[in-house]
Amino acid sequence: MEELYTLEKEVGRGSYGVVFEGHIAKTGQKVAIKRLPCSKPECIELYLQEIWAMRATAKNHVNVIALHSCLLQTGPRTLKPLTAGKLPGQLVESVLKGSVAKASPPHQRNHSQSCVRRRSTSVSGLQDRTNTMQTGAKLQDKVDPNWPDVSTPKRPQNRGRKRSMQRHEDPPAPLYCVALWLVMEYCDGGDLNHFLLSRLPDNQNNHAVVRQLCSAVAFLHSLGITHRDLKPDNVLVCVTSKGPVVKVADFGLSKMSPGVSEGELTRQHFSSTCGSDFYMAPEVWGGLTYTAQADIFSLGAMFWAVLERITFVEEGTTQEQLGAYVWKGRSGRLVPLGEALWENAELHLSIPIKFRRAPPLPPPPGPATCTLLLDMLAADPDARPTATQLEARVSCALEEDSH
Repeated sequence: MEELYTLEKEVGRGSYGVVFEGHIAKTGQKVAIKRLPCSKPECIELYLQEIWAMRATAKNHVNVIALHSCLLQTGPRTLKPLTAGKLPGQLVESVLKGSVAKASPPHQRNHSQSCVRRRSTSVSGLQDRTNTMQTGAKLQDKVDPNWPDVSTPKRPQNRGRKRSMQRHEDPPAPLYCVALWLVMEYCDGGDLNHFLLSRLPDNQNNHAVVRQLCSAVAFLHSLGITHRDLKPDNVLVCVTSKGPVVKVADFGLSKMSPGVSEGELTRQHFSSTCGSDFYMAPEVWGGLTYTAQADIFSLGAMFWAVLERITFVEEGTTQEQLGAYVWKGRSGRLVPLGEALWENAELHLSIPIKFRRAPPLPPPPGPATCTLLLDMLAADPDARPTATQLEARVSCALEEDSH
């Protein structure tokens, strides 16, 4: 292995893995290194989907995170690079059989020098802490037009944050494939939540984010990739002298349909209920089959939150997050858009929101942008623009409203 990597510190921890800041030893280039423990077959399936999708993008779009290399860990100090264009057979076998491969006897293991070196200052404990949460099932039947005037609303108790395909299981037996390591480009601006909410409202930045995300999703859909979990947490930001460059990341829930056109992609149906509740389309909430148009709804929820700086606080935390929602009655319960629209497809969404939350607020989106947001958030997937149509319409809408 020609490239050696050094882990510096942990910079993120999600439902499936841990992300570290690191460097390529030979060049000193900063990279992000993600460790994905191969402990459950359903998790391994998500990892393989992520690798396959990231290889398909092949560093060909500036707004999609680039994968530099992928390593397979087979022992405490044994890593090897994955062959380009192929997936590790033992992991594919684990997915197909529904059980992980057990470790080889100690005398058969290869204890060669690891490709990843850890400095004494790096964090300890690389075990993944899998966070499986459940979403609430109550739906909204109407929206009170007199939304309360609050600063940053808190999310109600006992409401889940993410639906995924992950299942609770007993701890598995020791593994032959201990973990996968993905080496990716490093983004110094953090995720979209951190980047935008740590700064004063800036229409120029907001519009740049919207345009770039449209371009990224149009590119992914052109390759037959449906992301299925678009949200601010999964959008990373690189800070440059010319402004923010956003990168769509985390393809663990993505689905690939190679060789299809965008029109065919909007007709190809998926059935797994997955995603994050504040961005899930109504058809996903309802447990129906759905298409790539679910990604367009997710973008609409994100764009509305970005353009009007709509935030909430996750229960049990103090961290604001970007997310659009509706209120249920005067009790002030936050309801994700998709959930509300699944219950009432005729629900009227007020864009822009008329009340003040927490100054300073950005200028409200103009009429053309509001119309576009409503189209993206349509309850009927076929009424939403496709990714290609969206890219053109966003540019037209922002230009029209700027005049």
